[in-house]
Amino acid sequence: MLVPLKQKSSGGRRPKKKIYHRVHELDRVMDLQKKPSVILHLKAIIQSQKNQHLLLRDLEKQVGFVQKWNFMAVIEKYPSIFHVDAGSSMPPSVTLTEKARKVACEEAESRELMEPVLVKNLRKLLMMSVDCRVPLEKIEFIENELGLPSDFKKSLIPKYPEFFSVKDVNGKAYLHLENWDSSLAVTAREERLTCEGVLPSNPPKKKVRISKDGNFFGPFAFKICFPTGFRANVSYLDELERWQRMQFPSPYLNARRFEAADPKARKRVVAMLHELLSLTMERRLTSIQLDAFHSEYLLPSRLLLCLIKHHGIFYITNKGVRSTVFLKEAYNDSHLTDKCPLLLFRDKFIALSGRREINLCNEMTS
Repeated sequence: MLVPLKQKSSGGRRPKKKIYHRVHELDRVMDLQKKPSVILHLKAIIQSQKNQHLLLRDLEKQVGFVQKWNFMAVIEKYPSIFHVDAGSSMPPSVTLTEKARKVACEEAESRELMEPVLVKNLRKLLMMSVDCRVPLEKIEFIENELGLPSDFKKSLIPKYPEFFSVKDVNGKAYLHLENWDSSLAVTAREERLTCEGVLPSNPPKKKVRISKDGNFFGPFAFKICFPTGFRANVSYLDELERWQRMQFPSPYLNARRFEAADPKARKRVVAMLHELLSLTMERRLTSIQLDAFHSEYLLPSRLLLCLIKHHGIFYITNKGVRSTVFLKEAYNDSHLTDKCPLLLFRDKFIALSGRREINLCNEMTS
C-alpha cells in the first residue's frame, strides 16, 4: 500500500511516497480463515434443518449460485466432517458425520462459558459511547466478531434487565446501558500493564529510554510491533518517545469533553480503537465496521490515516473481500495468542478436517 504524502516542490523531482510495510503473517490469517469459514457456515446450515439433513438441491437457496460450488467442494474434500446420503428413494442430502456431531454438541457448553464475557464486553462497548447507547443494527453488524449468538436480542438482552434495555429513539431501536460500573472502565492495555507491574501510581524510578523497537516502559505507553523491514531513525524514535510518555484521558470518559485537535485527545482516539478491537474475539474488524461507529465514539473523519500513522499498533490488510484492521499485539506471527471458549471450540471442530494449517490452536491439537 502506497500512501502519497504532500510535500513542497523540490526542483521538479517527484514527491516521495511513504511505503506501508506489509505484515505477511497477518495477511496469511485472512487466507487461513477461508476454508474454516465455509466449513462452519455449512455446519450451521445443517444444524438449522429440522432433521439435521440438508438437501443438496436446496444448498443454492441457502448460499446462492456462485457460493454453492465452494460449499460443494468442501463437502467433497472433508468426508470426515460431512456425509452425503444418496439413497435410491430420496434425493441426495448432506449431514454431519457421527464424530462431527459429537464435537458439535460441545458448542452449547462453549456458548455458556462465553455468556459472562459477552455481557461484560457489551457493557464496556456501551460505556465507551458518548450517550451510553448504540443502535441495535450496529451491534448486529459486528455480532459475529463479538461472538454474540444470532438471536442475542431475544436470548441474551432480556436476561439482564439490570444492565441493558432496548428503547426507541426517533424510530430506531437502541441498546441502552442501565447502570455504570466503574470497575469495568479499565482498558485491555491497562490490564496488560498491571500484569507487567506498571501502574500510573508507581512509575519507573529510573529514567527509561525508548528501545529501538519503539516500546517504552511506562503507564501511558502502547505495545509497538514494527513490521519487518521498517527501520526507525533517531528523530522518529524521539518523537515516538514523547508520544509514549504523554498522558491521555481514558476511552471510558465522554469524548465530548475533549477538543479533537488536542494531542492528548488524539492519543485517546488510538486508545479507543485499541479497546474496540480488544473487545472482539479475534481482535480485528473490517474498516467498514469501524466506520459504522463514527457518531457513537466520535472517531476522526480521517480514520484510515490515523490507523496508518500508528502502524506499530494496528495493521490494515487488503486480503479478503474487505480491508481488515488488526490489533498487532494480539498475534504471534499468524496465531492469535489469547482465545475465548468459542474460538477454542471452532478450532476443535475444524481440526476434524485434518488440515494442520487450519488448526491454529496447538492446545486443541494435543
